[in-house]
Amino acid sequence: MKKIAAITMVRNDDFYLKKWVEYYGSQLGLDNLYVFFDGTDQVIAPFCAGIHAELHEKIGNQVVTAEKGRLKFLSDKAAELLGSGYDLVIGVDADEFVVVDPKCGKTLAEYLSECKIRTSLSALGLDFGQKMGEETDIDENRPFLQQRHYAQIGTRYTKPSIVARPCLWGSGFHRIKKHNFHIGKDLYLMHFGYFDMKRLDERFNDRDRIDQGWSAHMKKRARTIYYASNLPARDFDRWTRFGRICQGIVRPPYAWNKPSMLELRIVVRIPERFDNII
Repeated sequence: MKKIAAITMVRNDDFYLKKWVEYYGSQLGLDNLYVFFDGTDQVIAPFCAGIHAELHEKIGNQVVTAEKGRLKFLSDKAAELLGSGYDLVIGVDADEFVVVDPKCGKTLAEYLSECKIRTSLSALGLDFGQKMGEETDIDENRPFLQQRHYAQIGTRYTKPSIVARPCLWGSGFHRIKKHNFHIGKDLYLMHFGYFDMKRLDERFNDRDRIDQGWSAHMKKRARTIYYASNLPARDFDRWTRFGRICQGIVRPPYAWNKPSMLELRIVVRIPERFDNII
C-alpha cells in the first residue's frame, strides 16, 4: 500500500474542515493529514486532534496574490512530504473530496495504490448545487450526499489534485504548471463550496472574504444552484463517462493543460450508492 498524505489550507472554514478531517481521516488515517491555517489569529478546533495542524502567517490580503502565495506554499509542503517518505500527496481545498466510485469496492488509498502515476492524477469534477424547492438547508450532522443529489460536471474541478513528485500547482489547484493531466476512471472530485443557498448568503456577508475580493467570485460560482434547480438531471454513469472522454481530449485555447467541455452544462443525479460516503 502506498503512503498517501492529504494537505489543505483554510481560513474561517471549520464547517467544511470538520467534514474534510472526517473523510480523509477515514480514507488515509488521521496521521497523514496536514492542515495549515491561514493566519495566526485562527483557532485550531478540537476535531483536529490527531492530525498535523499548524498556524501560519496570513498569506496576502487580496484574492489573486493570496491564491498564488497559498498554492506556492502548499506546493512546497507537498514536495517536502514527497521527500520524506510519502508516495503521493493529495492537495485540495477544504470543501473538496476525492472519491472512488463505490461500485469499485475500494477505499481511496487502495484505489490510488493500484494507479501508476508519473506526475499527477485528476478526478472528474462534480460541482454540487442545491435543487431549490426539493432540497432543504444542509444539516452538517448528516452526510452531505444524503442531502444533495445534483451536480454539474465541472471542468473547474477536474483538478490534478494527486501528485507523485514535486511540482507547482496553479491557483486553486486547477493545473500543474508545465504538465498535462490524466483523469482517473471511477474517480471523482466532489466540490461542495456552493451547495447551499443559506450558507452562500452567509459567505457573501463575511467581511473577511469581502475584504479579500471574493464577492464577485462567489456570486459567479453560485450559478451552480441555478443549474441544479433548472437544468434536466441526466444519467450519472452515461454522462460522467462522456465528461471524462470529452475533458480528456478537449482543451481551452488559453491553457492546454486544463480540461474543457465545449461550454456544455451537464447536470447529473448522483446514484444512491454514494449516499453514505461524505
